[in-house]
Amino acid sequence: MRDRTRLVDYVTAELDRIGVRYVFGVGGANIEDLYDAVSRTHGRIRGVVAKHEFSAVTMADGYARATARLGIVAATSGGGAMNLVPGLAEAHASRIPLLALVGQPPTDQDGRGAFQDSSGRAGSFDALDVFAPVSRFCARVTEPGSIAGLLARAVSAAQTDPRGPAVLLLPKDVQQSTVDMTAGAGVARPLHTAEGLDTGGSPQPADPAVLATALDVLQNASRVLVIAGEGVAGALAREELAALVSRLGACVAVTPDAKDVFDNRSPRFVGVAGVMGHREVEDCLSRADACLLVGTRLPVLARGRLETALTTTPVVCVDPEPPFVPGVALRGGLIGTLRTLRHRLRPRPPACPAHSSPSVLSTPALPGAATGYGAAVASIAGALPQDAHVFVDAGNVGASVIHALPAPRNGRFVVAVGMGGMGYTFGAGIGAALATGRRTYVVAGDGAFFMHGMEVHTAVEYDAPVTFVVLNNNAHAMCATREELFQGGARTENLFRPAGIAAGVAAMFPRLQVASADTPSQLRAALLRSNTRRGPSLVAMDFDHREIPPFQPFLTGTSGTTTNPSGHLHSDDQEQTHDRAIHVG
Repeated sequence: MRDRTRLVDYVTAELDRIGVRYVFGVGGANIEDLYDAVSRTHGRIRGVVAKHEFSAVTMADGYARATARLGIVAATSGGGAMNLVPGLAEAHASRIPLLALVGQPPTDQDGRGAFQDSSGRAGSFDALDVFAPVSRFCARVTEPGSIAGLLARAVSAAQTDPRGPAVLLLPKDVQQSTVDMTAGAGVARPLHTAEGLDTGGSPQPADPAVLATALDVLQNASRVLVIAGEGVAGALAREELAALVSRLGACVAVTPDAKDVFDNRSPRFVGVAGVMGHREVEDCLSRADACLLVGTRLPVLARGRLETALTTTPVVCVDPEPPFVPGVALRGGLIGTLRTLRHRLRPRPPACPAHSSPSVLSTPALPGAATGYGAAVASIAGALPQDAHVFVDAGNVGASVIHALPAPRNGRFVVAVGMGGMGYTFGAGIGAALATGRRTYVVAGDGAFFMHGMEVHTAVEYDAPVTFVVLNNNAHAMCATREELFQGGARTENLFRPAGIAAGVAAMFPRLQVASADTPSQLRAALLRSNTRRGPSLVAMDFDHREIPPFQPFLTGTSGTTTNPSGHLHSDDQEQTHDRAIHVG
């Protein structure tokens, strides 16, 4: 007698088998059967309900970044499905392995006026056309017997370089159908383990001819600058990176989204590359005979201010994809390629200039300001556990934290620069905290909080060890700063009336530990208290929206400005201050 089971039970059993422990999402009629199957795993897989599907994706994203495992998100049809798109776009751009299970109306209603029809029939749009551009694999499961093969292909595609999201569209009647689990049922192939990075077999080794060229460049360089990116974390290649750096005697910079891939306290560390970075990186590159990119293609955010030096410096790139700058592209797997380079290169003495730590850029003083971002970041650094994770949101606050906060020694330091969407951290931090059980700091401005800060409710519901640090300047300050510097003055729509975020959150969530800090010392004390708690906390502190963060287009823009008695910046030469050379939105 054949062994049959519901299709959704087959899916959850396979996810359980490869080590999945969380499914993040928002429920609905066309995905409720999958959530029923999750509940039948008796706690082996836990369903986490978010407040918004975008945040459900970022929870899966944060889970994946913190563990280097496959993140799972599930949502219903219609608006729920469409809300997934921006989060999947971030994961696609940042090469984060996710699997999205998306409910659809029953197939017998396709093209017949179904509620939330996205079959592409009878004038409805086709969900395949929506999800395909932000996924590595996308398929609609119309035949129950095809689920084994499609699920295996989706998981493999998500974890094979270039990694990213895979999407399976699951009509309700297909979810409820039964599938044959016997050997003759046509299970196409076993799923690859969520632990591994060698999906579909070991990564291909680098081309021998290209490898020989790269070895020649690096062996003949007396000074090498290594710029390491997020790919190092995704490939779990930190040890191999450190070993190669030691062999080369190289200096090391990191991209803005990869501050944790190399010890920030090492004498070899020269800081963050690019528009939120440190001048020591420019200095080292100007003296280098070669630049080695590892786990990064060097996008604009990471190469701003370095372009001129890069045109005269030989570049070698170790990454599954070619770099955005001219260079020798070693397109094998990171771990294997780094080990090969280390074994084939002769050791050399350190060639880094002596320094204590990367210098922090100064910003214009503001009349009457109680404190600035720099002092707040120092307070965060003084409280941050060295095994914690840090998730940094977009905006002026984010630029300051990326520039000045050292990464924890044994935790992730995550910035979502793929799409740079505000509010990403509130979900992502929860996903990382639940995945690892570690204290996770979410550092965000008020703009990000007002977008997706209600995920604080999710943290409270699941007792996630997250500390939300909201640095409130009562503005979309990056927009206001651009207006002030480049368009003749800030417009009123990006400047807000004061909001008491701490008081409001405390009233909403009586179980949540909430504090409002007026000084850096109060901020540090509140953060230290949060470290001792089991569940979530929130700390808020107010700032002046006029403070200029260490963001190169803005600092260049202030070089010809003066500050009037009210603290507003006025350009002495509007034409000269525009950031034509480094354009970042």
